[in-house]
Amino acid sequence: MIENLPQYVGPVFILTTFLTAGFLIYAVRTSAADSLSGKVVLFILAFWLMFQAILGTGGFFQNTEAMPPRIFAFGALPALAFIVLIFVFARTRFVDRLPLKVLTLLHIVRIPVELVLLWLFQGGIIPESMTFEGRNFDILSGITAPIVYLLAFRGGTVNRPLLIIWNVLALLLLVNVVATAVLSFPGPIQQLSFDQPNRAIMYFPYNWLPSVIVPVVLFAHLAAFRQLLSKSTN
Repeated sequence: MIENLPQYVGPVFILTTFLTAGFLIYAVRTSAADSLSGKVVLFILAFWLMFQAILGTGGFFQNTEAMPPRIFAFGALPALAFIVLIFVFARTRFVDRLPLKVLTLLHIVRIPVELVLLWLFQGGIIPESMTFEGRNFDILSGITAPIVYLLAFRGGTVNRPLLIIWNVLALLLLVNVVATAVLSFPGPIQQLSFDQPNRAIMYFPYNWLPSVIVPVVLFAHLAAFRQLLSKSTN
């Protein structure tokens, strides 16, 4: 169990996860809901949310001696594999049809995520390095997302250079916090934060962070790059 957390932390994170999923659902329904790929993505997303909730509440991820750690083997890695499949088999029929505006605004979810991470640190279940009080500055991606949206899509045109640069920087910030989280996870691979490791993601609803939120955010970046580096954008 997770102790010493205010009662609002869990509900805020659940709502943040639903907001993340909601952005993706909206993007699919407004652009590719009629495609087989779109229908598959919507089904898999709903199934994945429920499946991860069952595993998280059942204590499946709390075995810290498993190698690779269960949260990565049964949470993050399958989600990443699904993203690869989407780009291999549904680039033009699905990825290229997603609205770039929604893919940009989606990143505002990184603001409440970072607030929850701060509360989790204060509760003693993740290290300070995973928060903006440490060396995680991913909150800047969320803060700048609406600003970049307003600047990049004004006047009926798309400012490709701005979006490319911003997506690169935001992706680097994401990689930074993910690397810190992985190396701070208790178990055979831990290299950081032995005094206060990253325990939160072993519990529901916080296991949704590596299994749902991070993959969706990563997918938004990759889909945006795909469109920005091609001849047309939505």
